[in-house]
Amino acid sequence: MSLVRYEPWGLLNQLHGNIDRMFDTQMGRLRDEDSPLSAADWTPAVDIREEDQRYVIHADVPGVNPDDIEVNMEDGVLTIKGERSTETTDEQAGYKRVERVRGSFYRRFSLPETADADGISAKSRDGVLEVVIPKQAKVLPKRIKVES
Repeated sequence: MSLVRYEPWGLLNQLHGNIDRMFDTQMGRLRDEDSPLSAADWTPAVDIREEDQRYVIHADVPGVNPDDIEVNMEDGVLTIKGERSTETTDEQAGYKRVERVRGSFYRRFSLPETADADGISAKSRDGVLEVVIPKQAKVLPKRIKVES
């Protein structure tokens, strides 16, 4: 009798992998150059915070040159895209495994109506992109006195 290792999630992981491959194959036929599906090789993690006067987005983009990051605002949608340069790896350099993803990334965020598109600023420091979206000044309702 041989010893068999029990992996309770093995079949589920295998099914998940098969479904991913199926969708990758189907989506590959539908992709075009301008599609966000073809533009994203990886997705940076983000934190979004709302403050009294602004919204702040922090995106983890380690190894990405700030010149390779593009931030756009159009029709209430903020788009962050860029690329992490691909390094050539020499197989004889001793690499056994390469896990750091290279290539382009793409994120889109729908902004609320209170966002001031003209005041958006972005800066990148220590591998973290910070996008600051100021809020528009609220116009408070004004009561108009009716004279008789």
